[in-house]
Formats: sequence, structure tokens, C-alpha cells
Amino acid sequence: MLEICRPLQTHGILPTSLGSICTDSRLVSLGDVFVAVRGPSMDGHSFIQAAIEAGAAVVIAESLVQHECIYSIVVEDTRPLAGMLALAERGNPEKHMILIGVTGTNGKTTVSTLVYQVLQVLGNQCGLIGTVEKRIGERVLESHLTTPGPIELAIDLSEMAKAGCTHVVMEVSSHALDQHRTDGLDFQVACFTNLTQDHLDYHGDMVSYAISKSKLFSRLSPDAVAIVNIDNEYAENVVSQTTAQRWNISFKGGSGNQILENGATGIVLDMEGTLIQSPLSGDFNAYNVSTAWLACIAAGCSPANAAAALSTATGAAGRLERVTGLSGGPIVFVDYAHTPDALDNVLKTVNSMRGSGNIITVFGCGGNRDKAKRPMMGAIAAKYADWVYVTSDNPRFEDPEDIINDIVAGIDNSVNLYREVDRPTAIMAAVGMAGPDDIVLIAGKGHETYQEIKGVRYPMDDRLIAFEALRSIARDGVGA
Repeated sequence: MLEICRPLQTHGILPTSLGSICTDSRLVSLGDVFVAVRGPSMDGHSFIQAAIEAGAAVVIAESLVQHECIYSIVVEDTRPLAGMLALAERGNPEKHMILIGVTGTNGKTTVSTLVYQVLQVLGNQCGLIGTVEKRIGERVLESHLTTPGPIELAIDLSEMAKAGCTHVVMEVSSHALDQHRTDGLDFQVACFTNLTQDHLDYHGDMVSYAISKSKLFSRLSPDAVAIVNIDNEYAENVVSQTTAQRWNISFKGGSGNQILENGATGIVLDMEGTLIQSPLSGDFNAYNVSTAWLACIAAGCSPANAAAALSTATGAAGRLERVTGLSGGPIVFVDYAHTPDALDNVLKTVNSMRGSGNIITVFGCGGNRDKAKRPMMGAIAAKYADWVYVTSDNPRFEDPEDIINDIVAGIDNSVNLYREVDRPTAIMAAVGMAGPDDIVLIAGKGHETYQEIKGVRYPMDDRLIAFEALRSIARDGVGA
């Protein structure tokens, strides 16, 4: 433990046996090691006394703790240590698996899920850690954060190693990188999907956001592979400091890569002579599929086998997911798009499927998050849709009407606009008014099965609400 901590100072006698690593004083048991971590909203140093009273035997902090019952270790920065110590406590399970990290504003979940699906199909026992779920082989676990806290992450990796996983694919968020949650992990493959406006409530500006993302790549070894979407304007900012091998992706002229087909039934890509067919649609998914393909190759798969497996890989739930339930009725999609770039991409794709009907969009923006993107998303919805229903997303502790006002500020008079705070009512109304040739896009929440209001998560699933709306049309004959 001391070798990992590299202490500036110690005080007391180190116990001969220790319990678990903890960063939450409420979870401390007799003999545990409490690491006082400075977080974005709370400082673990404020809970040292509570940890001691709960039975902590060792306290690791950034200042000396003199107490007769504990061994105090002083370090310069506690934030990187929790994960590294928790991994060491479990025998460093990550060293026995190939780690694949995926970061970017949009596409992390789709790329990670595609890589997981391909590796499983090709006979590899694989773990998945991400926004929608965690998987150990075929076993599904609930996910609470895109990237778990460092101790939970160490536990997950330990369970995956015990289950015989040879590969782990993980979404790596900017928050996780900034908060040192993945410190100590040696990623053999790292993917950059894109960087667009999001999370500025946390990072402050795009430069700081890019710096957080870059930490995944600056820590790669020269033997690792960095897969980079160089068509994104922030690519060089994010990966310029890496010493890893760079495999670049571009669909711009002269790159050797082409999107041969792109429609409602899927895409066909030519990746420098290798054809890849995928059931996913849209230019943005061309980048996701090609990134997943290269990640699988970097992880040990042959190009041909990875391409073949991608032909049946469906990606993640709630990503341009079709809601079925009415033959001959409107087409209804649910998508997680909650950033300007993601909404723009998915609406472009939906418009490419348009026949003679209208595009009807239902969306909102999350509360207590980046407010600057709200009018931008309103303008994007108005640009592509004929009817826009602005509603609540996860309002959290904000007034939903205030959020809607921010969104509507970006919408001009060229579109049919409806405001409805209650999201289920908005979805039912939008699907109910749709004709058989129309397409309804319900954006923002995707796979989520809840709505967060004032600290409480209430059950709500866009897909189930849309399904009930389609059944209502079939039953009552309602609709344009």
C-alpha cells in the first residue's frame, strides 16, 4: 500500500491486517482504509472523524491526521489513489484482460455495445461497462453512471476476471477522467468518437472539456492503439499528447473510406477495401461502426471476422430504436440524443427516411445542466421537423417551464410548436396526431426508464409510452 501511496508523511503504526478501501465514511467497517477524496461537490476530508468513529484503521489524506487509533498517511493528491488501491486489493484483475476504452460526447454507448457484441459473437468472453448497463459475459447488471466510481470499477473488473473475461470494453466519461476514476488502468485500445457541446456546466468551456478527454490518450503506452475520428474538429486537441499508435478514421475526400449506402435498412461502408454492412443508419453511425470495427481489430480480431460480426450487431437500446405496435401506422423512434450535435445527427438521419409525411419531434433538456445548449437544440429541432413538441426531460431541481422557455427561445415561427410540461402527455399527443406516413422522433432519454424530478426518480419509459400511444391508435382509430 505504501508503495502505491508514496507518502509525504506518516504517523502511527501500520496495522498488520487491513479491511477494504473506502471513500464513503458511511460504508466504513472496522479495520478499513479510508481515503479522503476531494470531489466536485464534497470533500472527503470533512468526513475523516466519521470514518474513524466507524472503525477506520488507516486514513489517507492530504494533511496529517493525528489520532491514537489510526495510521495516518499524507499524500499530495488522494484522488488517483482510491482506484489504484482498490485494484491492488483485488490482485489487479485488469492486468489479465484487454481493456478497451471509448470516450467522446456522442457515440460512446453505441461503439462500446457494438464492440462487446462482436467480441461475444467471435467467441470471446467479454465485459461491458457503460451508460445503459454492465455485462459480464451474458450476465446483465444495473448501471448507475457511465463510468463507475473507482472502487465500484475495481469490483466490476474483479468479477469479470473471475468470470473468465478476456476483454473489457468501457465507456470513459470526461467526468470520470477529470475525477481520476480510471487512474491505474492500462488501456490497450482507446477510441475517440467526437467532441461537441455538452457538460459545460461542469467543465466551463470546450477547451477544458477537451483537456479532460485527452487524459485517456496521454496515459496510453506506446504499445497501445488510439482510434481517432479525425473528421471532428477537436481530434488533435484530444489526442495530440498520445504516444500510442494512431489509427485514424475519416470519410472525407481522399481518405480511402466511403459510405456506399445509407438508408432506413442500414449502412454499407468501404473501409479501404473491406466492406462492412450494418443494420444501423445515419452518417454518425458510419463513424460508430467503423470505430467499433477498428477497436475489434486492435483487440485481436481479424478484419474479415469483425466485419462479418458487425452485420448482425444491433448496438445499444434507445439509440434510434424503433417502437413497434401498429401495422401501417406512423414510424416512431426513440433516441438518447440530448446534445445539439446528437439531435442534429439523428434528425438528419430521420429526414433521410422521410417519404411524403411529416417529421414530428418530441424533446426537452435536462435541468441543472448546460443551459447554453437549450436554444441551440430548439433551433435544430425547428430546422428539421414540421411539428415540435417541447417538453420535460429530467428537470431535476429546475422549474420545467423555465427549461422550456430556454429551448423555445431558439425556435422561430416556421414550425408548428407545442409546449407540454408533462412528457407522457406530450408523447401521447405527438404519436396520436401522426398520420401513417409520418415519422415521430422522441429524443433525449432513450433507454432511461425514469424521470428525475427534485431528487426523486419516477418510473417512466419513452418506449412504453409510445407503444401505448400506438396501441391507442390501433384501438380507437385516432390519428391524422
